[in-house]
Amino acid sequence: MRILLCGGAGYIGAHAYVVLVERGHEVIVADNFSNSSPGVLGRLQQITGQPVPFQPLDLRDREAVSGFFGRQHFDAVVHFAALKSVGESCERPLDYFHNNIGGTLNLLHGMQQTGVRRLVFSSSATVYGDPASVPVREDARLQVTNPYGRTKLVMEELIGDLCLSDPDFHAVNLRYFNPAGAHASGLIGEDPGGVPNNLMPYICQVAVGRRERLSVFGGDWPTLDGTGVRDYIHVMDLARAHADALDFVARERRNLTVNLGTGHGISVLQLVKAFADAAARDIPYQVVARRPGDVAEVYADPSLAHRMLGWRAELGVEAMCRDAWRWQSLNPQGYPAA
Repeated sequence: MRILLCGGAGYIGAHAYVVLVERGHEVIVADNFSNSSPGVLGRLQQITGQPVPFQPLDLRDREAVSGFFGRQHFDAVVHFAALKSVGESCERPLDYFHNNIGGTLNLLHGMQQTGVRRLVFSSSATVYGDPASVPVREDARLQVTNPYGRTKLVMEELIGDLCLSDPDFHAVNLRYFNPAGAHASGLIGEDPGGVPNNLMPYICQVAVGRRERLSVFGGDWPTLDGTGVRDYIHVMDLARAHADALDFVARERRNLTVNLGTGHGISVLQLVKAFADAAARDIPYQVVARRPGDVAEVYADPSLAHRMLGWRAELGVEAMCRDAWRWQSLNPQGYPAA
């Protein structure tokens, strides 16, 4: 298939690009580099051995999106493009609504106008909010505790309504839990702009000396060691799921929503210890106040993804830490300037 990756230069998008190219798809990357680096494109060329087709595109610009779709043909779209920080979304909710929801509306308009009717959407476990029980299944109550999660839920609903209105439009919503790790080459990995909002890249930056210590948000959660528990999934496992989802939507011509996780929870301090073991160095940390919008414990029931997509996570926390450390130690300042 000829596939458009919106936000394809970002952390997950770049890893998905590699998997999709390896499976023989023709893939075009579109990005505005709001939280990614142009340097990733050269790294993707090194990994795949071929130039990376790239289109600068900001989904907030409806005219630009419409014009781009009018000039191109795609068999499917994978939609990664979104702002993604829980804490930042609590401080800047309108920016998140404008970027995530508004950008998705423009993308769906462009797809509809040009007859592109296959979509794989990068959703999030934040749509479950503070779940009543774990592991979380796809039929759990949908409730959000922060504006970021609200945007993901609204985006899912917009896509669902379009699918209902057009029986030929089909979408797979992939509800990610907590992506971590990097490509085994160490050429691509997570390189957030500014202070990292996710745990693994913050640990990486502490380990490489860019930051003094890790802030652990809350030591009094009702968990095994008082720190938050999450389901961490290797980014390469996550990338495979997008390729499997594209195969599903092309083959089955129906809609699907699945969780992507390992099915096991890991606490912040357990991840810190695993990373310290992988990197053979201490990770200084301090416990600070809880972060707005966070919850105590969330991990997936990923069995539906296995039944419907034939997918399951294969790489554990040791591989996540090893690969994340390889990426960060080889690229202590992240991607070089383009």
